Amino acid sequence: MANDNNNQMPSLEYPSVQDGGARVDLGEYFKNRIQDLAGQFSRVMGYLSLSPNPKKRVDFLRVIQREHDELKEKFLEERAALEAKYQLLYQPLFAKRYEIVNGLAEVEGVAMGTATDTAEEKGVPCFWLVALKNNEVVADVITDRDEEALKYLKDIKYTKMVEPLGFKLEFFFDPNPYFSNTVLTKTYHMLDEDEPLLERAFGTVINWLPEKSLTKIANEKQKNDLKNVEPVIDTPPCESFFNFFDPPEIPENDVDIDEDACYELQDVMERDYDIGSTIRDKIIPHAVVWFTGEAVDGEGDEDDDMYDDLDDGEVCP
Repeated sequence: MANDNNNQMPSLEYPSVQDGGARVDLGEYFKNRIQDLAGQFSRVMGYLSLSPNPKKRVDFLRVIQREHDELKEKFLEERAALEAKYQLLYQPLFAKRYEIVNGLAEVEGVAMGTATDTAEEKGVPCFWLVALKNNEVVADVITDRDEEALKYLKDIKYTKMVEPLGFKLEFFFDPNPYFSNTVLTKTYHMLDEDEPLLERAFGTVINWLPEKSLTKIANEKQKNDLKNVEPVIDTPPCESFFNFFDPPEIPENDVDIDEDACYELQDVMERDYDIGSTIRDKIIPHAVVWFTGEAVDGEGDEDDDMYDDLDDGEVCP
């Protein structure tokens, strides 16, 4: 059961100095901190300058606020337990989906071993590729070259982490001519799940097979016109869904990044988190309606409405 706030863009919490989302040098940082403290002192002085009766009323309101915060903490604990309970209940359903999609189990009414039942028609071909492409957030990073590799994607799983706080996505692949990995993972470490505050993200190093990388374009260039000279392989990066598994690292030192680069990094990480949270909250739990195209993008709550227009007995083409 996903938190409604989890699809919000994350704020990056840098391990070094951060001020309003932009990196600054230490001199500027301390100058701003002094200004912030001065403003905070001014606000506190407003409370301390109240006359006795209004101040007593405010103090009582602070007691009410503490009671509210205690209830909110209890709510979050109970919600986490409820989410964990239902995640376990979902697993058998996801296992059945995996078996049907990959041709390991059959559904009632499907004739076995017919003349038209070819190897390509086992299960549901290209199930995850089509589901991903039908979501605008994810489709935006899938290139034509990526599609051939994503045809080998046979399952996606989500795991919530407590220590450290965050979540992990696992992409399971059949053997394919592009890379030797059978599982590609993407992990997000969060500072606060409800905000959410993203600490860092990292993914699997993809073991590309020779000349099969989808994240780089190989161009052979001769060093000179001499014969018998080995060609230089120039591999500039290119757009690809598989860049999702190689997110940018957050510099640990202030001097490593200027303000403009900081904002650019923020944008890249926000987009990366948007893709990850979309796969977690929308694609994985509702994969079949993304495959059929019944699910819709947008801010509305498609979970309750996506089935409303279906006739009884309507099936996937």
